[in-house]
Amino acid sequence: MENSGAKKTCCESVKDFFTSAKFLIYMGHALSTWGDRMWNFAVAVFLVELYGNSLLLTAVYGLVVAGSVLLLGAIIGDWVDRNPRLKVAQTSLLVQNSCVIVCGILLMVVFQFKEQLVELYNGWILTTCYILVITVANIANLASTATSITIQRDWVVVVAGQDSSKLADMNATVRIIDQLTNILAPMLVGQIMSFGSHFIGCGFISGWNLFSMCLEYTLLWKVYQKTPALAVKAGQKEQQQELKQLSSPKELENGQSPEESSQPLMNENSIVVDKPDSPKQQGLCHQVTEPLRTLKGGWVSYYNQNIFFAGMSLAFLYMTVLGFDCITTGYAYTQGLNGSVLSLLMGASAISGICGTVAFTWVRRKCGLIRTGFISGITQLSCLMLCVVSVFAPGSPFDLSVSPFKDLYTHLMGETTLPEADHILNGVLTVGNSTTDAPAAELPPLQSYMSVSLLFAGVIAARVGLWSFDLTVTQLIQENVIESERGVINGVQNSMNYLLDLLHFIMVILAPNPEAFGLLVIISVSFVAMGHIMYFGFAFKNLGNRLFLCCSPEQKEEMVESPSLPTTV
Repeated sequence: MENSGAKKTCCESVKDFFTSAKFLIYMGHALSTWGDRMWNFAVAVFLVELYGNSLLLTAVYGLVVAGSVLLLGAIIGDWVDRNPRLKVAQTSLLVQNSCVIVCGILLMVVFQFKEQLVELYNGWILTTCYILVITVANIANLASTATSITIQRDWVVVVAGQDSSKLADMNATVRIIDQLTNILAPMLVGQIMSFGSHFIGCGFISGWNLFSMCLEYTLLWKVYQKTPALAVKAGQKEQQQELKQLSSPKELENGQSPEESSQPLMNENSIVVDKPDSPKQQGLCHQVTEPLRTLKGGWVSYYNQNIFFAGMSLAFLYMTVLGFDCITTGYAYTQGLNGSVLSLLMGASAISGICGTVAFTWVRRKCGLIRTGFISGITQLSCLMLCVVSVFAPGSPFDLSVSPFKDLYTHLMGETTLPEADHILNGVLTVGNSTTDAPAAELPPLQSYMSVSLLFAGVIAARVGLWSFDLTVTQLIQENVIESERGVINGVQNSMNYLLDLLHFIMVILAPNPEAFGLLVIISVSFVAMGHIMYFGFAFKNLGNRLFLCCSPEQKEEMVESPSLPTTV
């Protein structure tokens, strides 16, 4: 009977986990990110294929997406703050998936009737279709940004309650899901397009988003029912209680109030929530300029945050070519690595990122949240030193005697022609509708693979510190921004990330030749170093000399999980 009772208890525990709000959030996030990763991968391929194997539409799409988030991030976050949680989550979910479905249908029509569309009105109908696809896809990305803010930055905090360890575990699990879907989803849709066609790929993505939208909608509703706290956005009294519980014991012993440890954000420069408009404010001029005031208020509020330098340090990490995007993989192709090797390296990068998320939870328990960021920064920067060494290692094409602007100048002057290959995407040579690894015989001979090997060894190893640092800053924002401004602050943070990401693309446009890639590597490592220097200043200001002290098991209960932050930055 005892064994039967124990077995029943075990089954009940498993059942409780799979029906818990935490697991349902994981399921919803997995479905959402799977669809996002498939679409983000496929839309770039579709646009390249549609425009005669040119990267023009892809570049325009990337610029529109980055510029939209940069300009509208604060406004989206403010909308998240102003409206009930369930309404925000459901609206952003419906808009995002509906836009992707519409884009998929439009692309299917274009692929099927492209020849006829080219002849109609001198191709203006086809151009209109391109504009519609980019516009609707951009709306889908903005809705995805709203979903990310409300679920990952708000709902997760509420579901975790006041348990910082539970919040850290949930953040780490969400990042692991991101890493896995980032590899597996593009592989799936890529195989569908390779063995089928782009038309079938569009139909599959549209069908997936329709199915996913219905299931995610149900999961959101169940999470909302299981977590009553989601139904109420805390007022000032509840916010004070939340900040009090997140403050350190030492801070409370010193008599410092939660209001002093986390600067009030709802000041004259901040966005006023739920305040009735006066008759004067209801004029047309006021309504027209309201988005501008919201944008300004969001950025001012972000600047006044106690975790401002921590957020800025994370944004600076986006100013880098040392990631597995089309830039680094394209450079690797020029150095003799084929698509098969690059796919293995991307898999190793994902595994390294997962190790970083797991390490984050362990180090945070041992050393505290702020120290975890400091340790992660040192780890990432140390690994990136291998990338700097690779610039001067045998086999490196780095040559300061070659002008970094040579390729840009010659292209503008019309002195060069496009290569015979239609285009290169993520290190894979694509000709027409077929995708194959580039033949090794066509690649320039290399003296050594030492340089490119050191480069990718540093990039892959640095992912451990990168993802751990990202989780640290994410949790700092979650724990130290009052509930009424979580949306707008995270919206501005996304804008800062996109701004630095845009700068890194501009940097590549100005110096696109392989001989200048070493210079881009050095600049990238410099920006990463500046970011971690800013975080070090933030950490030292809050912990002082305690930053360099390791916590013993006896001190674990007293260590600073949510630090005593200064009143001003």
